This record gives sequence, structure tokens and C-alpha cells, in this order.
Amino acid sequence: MTKLRVGLLFGGRSGEHEVSISSARAIASALSADQNTAKYEILPFYIQKDGRWLAGDTPQQVLKSGTPQQLPDSTTPSTHSESSVAKTQTLSRWQSPSQVAEVDVWFPILHGPNGEDGTIQGLLTLMQVPFVGSGVLGSALGMDKIVMKTVFAQAGLPQVKYKALNRGQIWSNPCVFPKLCDEIEATLGYPCFVKPANLGSSVGIAKVRSRQELEAALDNAASYDRKIIVEAGVVARELECAVLGNDSPKASVVGEITYNAEFYDYETKYTEGKADLLIPAPVPEAVTRQIQEMALQAFAAVDAAGLARVDFFYVEATGEVFINEINTFPGFTATSMYPLLWAHSGVSFAELVDKLIQLALERHSAFPTRE
Repeated sequence: MTKLRVGLLFGGRSGEHEVSISSARAIASALSADQNTAKYEILPFYIQKDGRWLAGDTPQQVLKSGTPQQLPDSTTPSTHSESSVAKTQTLSRWQSPSQVAEVDVWFPILHGPNGEDGTIQGLLTLMQVPFVGSGVLGSALGMDKIVMKTVFAQAGLPQVKYKALNRGQIWSNPCVFPKLCDEIEATLGYPCFVKPANLGSSVGIAKVRSRQELEAALDNAASYDRKIIVEAGVVARELECAVLGNDSPKASVVGEITYNAEFYDYETKYTEGKADLLIPAPVPEAVTRQIQEMALQAFAAVDAAGLARVDFFYVEATGEVFINEINTFPGFTATSMYPLLWAHSGVSFAELVDKLIQLALERHSAFPTRE
């Protein structure tokens, strides 16, 4: 049996570089599991923080150590070898290692900008090789929180109140900015959440309770992204549902996240023991069914494919459920909700990785020259 060569693409230029490495290590381990080792050969590719792609020894070392590496700049490629553990091939930012041509299917484990926002998906589409996850449109819609919310509204999915802003409004003259803050206070009130529109893993997000905190949070968010969103705070439980599939996706059991921090920030999200994951979530069956249905609606609304995790707010006092966001390439770390939800739904980590690759092949065979 000929093994499929899986291009494990990880690292990247976003603030989630380290998270990407953790996800890649877990997926590499799953691809090496007994039921997968006869089917797949791993070809790891590491994108340094400066954007250069590396093949050979360095990606293997990063997967082994879990530590980012930055090699000195070099534009002289090494002698090509078919071995995945060949001497490291280091090139300029606009070149790719020759081993790229050997890949049968890509597993792009890149979180945040330049990873799950449609950019790498566009490159892989041009390569005309199958890849795990959503295409350009689904990835882009899932990354931009403002456009995402517009699409959700069109699909009739309930959401908390929010206001979309841009950097120009925030970094404007001293007369405009106070009026902007006045409007936010009048329409959303406190507490509210200030978020960069195009970052993941809670990077740049702040919970604010006063005018002073609002002004500082807006300025900080604008330093990350030119588009900013401000959302009304609600007293709610945070529930999540995983989706798996292409045109006929399935929803997992529903999970709940509890924590002691102000909100589900980066440290809480990726530090073991900082948050508790309750799977299945202790909520009424009717709420579970509603969330599963809404998760599938959201998946279809953004034209997602392969996988997604959809997050919700459940206001227990009123019984209301609000959709928060969709993540088209959620984390695969030891503490990540997506694989845990499927494990509790009867799909092991190794099976999940295999299914995702098969879904990528299925989607590509239907439209080999398109997303």
C-alpha cells in the first residue's frame, strides 16, 4: 500500500506561532498512531516567524522539542533529498522547499493571520493539491469577526449587540474619539469587550468597565488590527460545539468552559489547569439540540469545510442562546476543546485526523481545480 504524503505545515507569522507548534505536535503523533502509520507519511514544513519555509531537519527538531527556531537568513538551498529528515533547506521568504512538490495532501496547522484567514488556503488552492479545512471564502469569513457577524445576521442567528469600528476612527482627532466612546457607552454599556477583528486566541482582547479602560482598550486593539469590534457583555455560560464534514457535516456533543479569569484569555486558554472543560455540558437537552443546529447553520453560512468549532453564550436566566463566533481551524493542543468534543462523541484523536484528511481528499476530488 502506497502511503499518502501529508504536508504538515506549522509555525507561521502570527502571534499564535507557539500554539501552532503544539497543535502540529499532537497531529504528528496522531498520524503516527498504529491505525494511521500504514496510510500516511509525514513531511513536516516549518514556517519561521519571519515567514521563511523550512523542510528537513529543523521541522523535525521543532516537532520534537516544541520550541520555535529561527535560522540565519540564507538563500542557498541544500541538496535535495527524498528523505523527510534531510538536511534543513533554508530559503528566502518567497521560495518554497523542493519537498513541497512531494506532498499529496496538506494539513495546514496555522492559527491566526496568514494561516486561517484564507491566505494560505489561496496558495494551496493554486497548487491544486488537497488540503484540510475550509477554502479561501470560508477561512476569510471565519477570521474577520465583523464580516462573520454580518453573515450570521443574514442567516438569522441571534447575537449580542456590537459595534464595528476602524483604526481611523480611534486614532482620529481629539474631537471625534470622545464622541465615539460616548456612542459605545450609550449603545452597549459596561462591561463590554473590545477585540481586534482579525486575530484569534483572544490576542488583543480586553474586558472594560469604565471610560478609562475603554479608551485604553480601543487604542491597544487598533495597534493589532485596522478593524475593531466592541461587543456588549452578557452574564452567560460559554458553550462550544465542534463540526466535522463537508456538505453533510455532523455536530459533536456540546461542551462548556469554566474559569476564574476575567474572560477566556490567551493564558487561560492555553495553560493546563487554568480552565475546566465540562463535556458534555450540563445543560437541558433542548439547549444542546439548539446549539448543535445553530453550529451547523453557522458552518453552512460561512461556507466552511472539514472542521470548525462554534462558540456560544447561554443566558441561563432567560434561556437565550447567542452565537459568539466560528473558528475554522481550532487548536489541536492537549487542552483544546475541538478534539476533546469529538473524543466524547466517539471519535478518537487518531480517527479524527484520518477523517479530516479523507474529507480534504473528498472535497478536492469533487472540485480538483477549485476550493
